[in-house]
Amino acid sequence: MMVVSYLKCFVKPPVATVQAASPTVKHLSGHTAPVVFIGDFGHWAIQAHGSHDVDEACLSFAEHNFIVPKKEINTVPDMAKWKRSQAYADYMGFILTINESVKGKKLTCDYCVSEVVVKLMAVLDTLDRWIDETPPVDQPSRFGNKAFRTWYAKLDQEAENLISTVIPPHLSGAVPEVAVYLKESVGNATRIDYGTGHEAAFAAFLFCLCKISVLQADDQLAIVFKVFDRYLEVMRKLQKTYRMEPAGSQGVWGLDDFQFLPFIWGSAQLVDHSSLEPRHFVDDKVVNENHKDYMFLECILFITQMKTGPFAEHSNQLWNISAVPTWAKVNQGLIRMYKAECLEKFPVIQHFKFGSLLSIQPVKSDKAAVPSTATTERMALYDELTAAVREVRTPPVVSFRNVDNSFKSETRHLFHGTLHVRRGIHNKNKYNNLEQYKS
Repeated sequence: MMVVSYLKCFVKPPVATVQAASPTVKHLSGHTAPVVFIGDFGHWAIQAHGSHDVDEACLSFAEHNFIVPKKEINTVPDMAKWKRSQAYADYMGFILTINESVKGKKLTCDYCVSEVVVKLMAVLDTLDRWIDETPPVDQPSRFGNKAFRTWYAKLDQEAENLISTVIPPHLSGAVPEVAVYLKESVGNATRIDYGTGHEAAFAAFLFCLCKISVLQADDQLAIVFKVFDRYLEVMRKLQKTYRMEPAGSQGVWGLDDFQFLPFIWGSAQLVDHSSLEPRHFVDDKVVNENHKDYMFLECILFITQMKTGPFAEHSNQLWNISAVPTWAKVNQGLIRMYKAECLEKFPVIQHFKFGSLLSIQPVKSDKAAVPSTATTERMALYDELTAAVREVRTPPVVSFRNVDNSFKSETRHLFHGTLHVRRGIHNKNKYNNLEQYKS
């Protein structure tokens, strides 16, 4: 029987997207505009500016005191600083804003490609060309080819020059700060590994370009479908050429050895798809026919090319996720899993670097959003369900290997209760509202 160990991420007390009655936030230009609060992750969003606003924003950063990013998370207790930081709120806001922008759209759809996007593609093409110019060397060790260090040395030396081609001259002060995130996004030269922390650094790189208005609102689709997709191609080439180790991989207990964000944004693309359901992504024929349109299926194709054996064995968590009924639930669950398994893990975040654009300083809260009546009712329903499950005290039926104490919460008890309801073990009268909650 399939054990859905990570399905707990797909059962959660509801957090609605709500808008405050009249909250405002200052734009980079000093003007104000409505704030849209996205769940409980912060409120950053790419706002549509007029050209005058963008020019003012750029001018404001022309005199900004940029800081070369550095490590701030050195011990486990420092994680509390990260979770309260402006960087955390901005980063998750960026991820969720992009997530909303790509819903229901194919990689092959029409979208705006600005001059900045073309320049970013040229930077990634340069990194790709350097791989061809730096072939792997013969060595006894099968993994971690040392030629990667030679390749990385080129990037380390040329990163600021590459970024200077993307950032306009009047924002040249931002180049050293932004370049750090590009260098951090390709893997570690000492360990010759790559993982979700490096992927997060590239997302941070894109966020910084958005914050200083080099990338703008019209670039949202191109950020994912053009730039990020090309980044994935280059990273996969690095992984195959230099046999890079997965950084912090949980093996069969993890979602993927190297990536996470393309699964989030890729599942968003498939929300409300007319024919493709989550159960279809384990079908080789479906993947081969549709991978050019959907980032999620691109990831599945790469996994099947790199790993042998039954899919359910080498990618057990993805196999489990294929049992989730809708792409909307998959997308929501992956966001929660990303937060818990990547952004709240010390081994991942200890390497993240903070500067002036992604600050470790505590988040500056705006006026709190007022939950709607529907949200309040759903939260009350969750409390009722949690209390019902707590009465039963069901024994654990799922392996939670490598799950830290942050998961040992009432949500976990609710998850266990849900499984037992499906198996018909306990009195269904205690869960008479469960189907209403799940809907």
